[in-house]
Formats: sequence, structure tokens, C-alpha cells
Amino acid sequence: MIVKTLEETLTTADHVVGDGFESRRILLARDGLGYSFHDTLVKAGSTQRLEYKNHVEANYCIEGDGEVEEIATGKTWPLRPGTMYVLDRHDAHVIRARTDLRLLCVFTPALTGAETHDKDGSYSAPG
Repeated sequence: MIVKTLEETLTTADHVVGDGFESRRILLARDGLGYSFHDTLVKAGSTQRLEYKNHVEANYCIEGDGEVEEIATGKTWPLRPGTMYVLDRHDAHVIRARTDLRLLCVFTPALTGAETHDKDGSYSAPG
């Protein structure tokens, strides 16, 4: 059994703070589960263009107000508590946060925790 707390994560290198976001990486590849689990904050007023070419990501909004745009179609969906979106086709997308957004995120394959976004908003393929 694995038991972890958010508070424990906040005091480690698994708490990654970037421009407009915080990724609290609770489960990672080293946990051996095949997926990783993150508690992510997207800061109010921020816009992020992302495209996970090497990962599938599922996101569940538990706090805040914003929107996600699918770049290929220009279609947008509101993000508010109770909304899930899944990037099942490695979809290029834009997240816009009107207020602080809090998302629970699952990545497969699992992230190691050392990843950073490249110029396309992607993470490198698992090595």
C-alpha cells in the first residue's frame, strides 16, 4: 500500500513551480504504477499552451473557473468544479484561468517528476 499526503509533497522537489502554475507531483514513475498523479494549480490570469505528444493526460477540475481550448478545432469548454477533460489524442490545447484553477491530473506513461515543458508545451518521451 502507498500512502502519501499533499503536505509531504510540498516540502520536496516533487513540488514544481513554474510560470503561472504549480505541479504537486504526488505519484511518479518511481512508484511503479504505470501512471503519475498530480495536484496542479493554474494561476488566475494565466494562459498556457500545451501539447503532450508523448503522454495521455486526464484532468479533473476541483476548484476555480477557466476554459480549455482544443487548438485543432478552436472549440472551447468551460472548466469548473466537476469538469473532466482528457487529452486522449495528444491534443494541443490552451488553458485559460479566470480564477485559480485546481486540477487533479493523471499522466500515462508516468512522469518521473524531473520533466519540464519544451517549446511546444510537451514533455520528452519516457526514457
